[in-house]
Amino acid sequence: MRVAILAARQGWHTDQLCRALAERGHEGRVLPYEALVARLGATAGFASAGEDLAACAAVLARIIPAGSLEQIIFRVDALHALEERGVPVINSPRTIERTVDKLWTTALLQQAGLAVPETVVCEQPDEALATFHAFGDVIVKPLFGSMGLGMVRVSDEEMAFRVFRTLETLRGVYYVQRAIDHGGCDVRAFVVGGRVLGAIERSAPAPAWKTNLARGGRARAVTLAPERAELALTAARAVGAEYAGVDLLPARDGTVYVVEVNGIPGWRGLQEATSIDVAAAIVERVLGRVASR
Repeated sequence: MRVAILAARQGWHTDQLCRALAERGHEGRVLPYEALVARLGATAGFASAGEDLAACAAVLARIIPAGSLEQIIFRVDALHALEERGVPVINSPRTIERTVDKLWTTALLQQAGLAVPETVVCEQPDEALATFHAFGDVIVKPLFGSMGLGMVRVSDEEMAFRVFRTLETLRGVYYVQRAIDHGGCDVRAFVVGGRVLGAIERSAPAPAWKTNLARGGRARAVTLAPERAELALTAARAVGAEYAGVDLLPARDGTVYVVEVNGIPGWRGLQEATSIDVAAAIVERVLGRVASR
């Protein structure tokens, strides 16, 4: 069986997936999004680098590379079209759309009854500044982003003015969250196929506040209490993810907030901390989806 792995580039994660597929007697083909070709009419089909994607047993959608709005829409449209032709796409394009957009993710999490930080999203810098005055200490995040890139903590009015005016010149959207008083740690739970595969506690090196491993955070393996595991499972269900990284933030007042669901998660740090073969679990999920067609 051949599984297409659409990715920005070949690397550690794609190597892990190809290895897990090969161990089960299947082939993984790493293909670039940039080489996608859609043909409609008499010669209808979808291909990347000459590979007929509709002939593959499944498509694993890894990180979609940056591009223009038209390029991104085309790549996700191709995933939608493949799924509608009966090709299992994991995670589904709908899930990817939900989880790359922080506003949509947060709205779905709240709708599912999960605790989310108080958040205001707007286009006007004056509204963003009023939100800062109301909250006092905020995290400003890009609407689209990952690995902690572009996140700024603002607790000073002069800094708030500069950040919001800079975003205004970039024609950005203001995603402003109340900063949560916590102990300097959060939890990344990795969910696959409706179960928590493993979890790590991430801590920020002082005096930093970002716990993302890509930004210098440290990780240790933890076992989630049943109630926290259920929060992670509920979050993954809320966005329709077959596998996901769910970030839980325990506040000092005892509330556990769900602050992110990553539908195209990395897992190298989690695997190194827990020794769990994450790629094997994802591949088993893919093979299960193919078998159930």
